[in-house]
Amino acid sequence: MNVLVTGCYGQLGRALQHIAENDSWHHWFFTDVDTLDICHKDSVENCFETNKIDICINCAAYTAVDKAEDEPELAMLINAFAPKILADTCLKYNALLIHVSTDYVFGGDANKPYPVDAMVNPQSVYGNTKAEGERLIRESGCNHMIVRTAWLYSSTGKNFVKTMLMLGDTKDEINVVADQKGCPTWAHDLAVALVALLNKNGKSPVHETFHFTNEGQITWYEFANAIMDIGGKTCKVNPITTDQYPTKAKRPAYSVLDLGKIKEFAGIEIPFWRDSLVKCIEEINKNIG
Repeated sequence: MNVLVTGCYGQLGRALQHIAENDSWHHWFFTDVDTLDICHKDSVENCFETNKIDICINCAAYTAVDKAEDEPELAMLINAFAPKILADTCLKYNALLIHVSTDYVFGGDANKPYPVDAMVNPQSVYGNTKAEGERLIRESGCNHMIVRTAWLYSSTGKNFVKTMLMLGDTKDEINVVADQKGCPTWAHDLAVALVALLNKNGKSPVHETFHFTNEGQITWYEFANAIMDIGGKTCKVNPITTDQYPTKAKRPAYSVLDLGKIKEFAGIEIPFWRDSLVKCIEEINKNIG
């Protein structure tokens, strides 16, 4: 099958490129805004028709959570209207759309993992645009899998893990929020899960929503401490409250996602967050060396 990946320069896109290097089952087409503008309907349709696309994995997104508060129109264009173009095109060409969404679609006021059918209640422009993107995809009628994830990190790009490692080398102590709980996701593990989904489903009719993160739940403070420990940094991490670290966009206080559905559907085992963090930091150190 021919698989189109949008947003290939991002963390998840690069992880999928790495997997594709050893995949002889599919023909992969990797694009980003410089080669395919997913906000332009004619360009998207031409790409699908020319390359006979069977599956589209949409990794493209506006992810600057705080900046989105000042650029709501741009965030809506990339996170909602562009996915609608992809969905409508998938419907036209009988292709499957695998769309990556976020824990930010939820209100963050739960006390147990969010099931896939929990009511959305976004508290930020970013969360609202991603929730709207989900809605437009479902309304399109195309075959789709929406996969919500959270706290994404990898050895590439900008992310919390790399920032903490950098601060561990330059600071004696730092303050990190200790009253927001969720679960980290190594981009490699998410990429593996997405490939498992497309291999499991192929082009069969499907209209499903899944959750994927690594197993377990922690606070940002606990995550930072683990990064310092595994990375061999002596920087002290101090716990603070969300009120002590104000941001333009509201963050979910609790955004742990229930993983049961994707494990059953795709038949996968999901690694524990710390095990994957160890592997990622080893990869980062290898790249530095």
